[in-house]
Amino acid sequence: MPDELPADSYPGEQLGLPAQGRGSLAPLGRRVLAIIVDWGCAVVISMAFFSYDALATTTIFVIVQILFIPTIGGSPGHRLFGMRVQRVPAGWPGLWRPIVRSVLLALVIPAVIWDADNRGLHDKAAGTVLVRA
Repeated sequence: MPDELPADSYPGEQLGLPAQGRGSLAPLGRRVLAIIVDWGCAVVISMAFFSYDALATTTIFVIVQILFIPTIGGSPGHRLFGMRVQRVPAGWPGLWRPIVRSVLLALVIPAVIWDADNRGLHDKAAGTVLVRA
């Protein structure tokens, strides 16, 4: 359950992000759609090459996240829905942050526990945030 923000505050303000528009915190709906796209692609690849093995699907999902976040700023799903992963408060996430973020995302629980700024534990641990591109 997220912590409460003061009434005159908005998610992302404590991170130095704007309230709306480019660079603001990505909305939950877009995040969910992006993960559905990314997981769906991993499932298709897993079905084609590994007879839909659960470990292969998860590994493909993690590898795609790790490869695309530092190169194009986000996973294919993120980019499709106009989002990018950045370091807090801004900047390129580097190489190790996508690894930490992706492994924790694959564990699911860190991704569904978030703070008042709507950052999951996977983003907090990696020092990243998902914003509108």
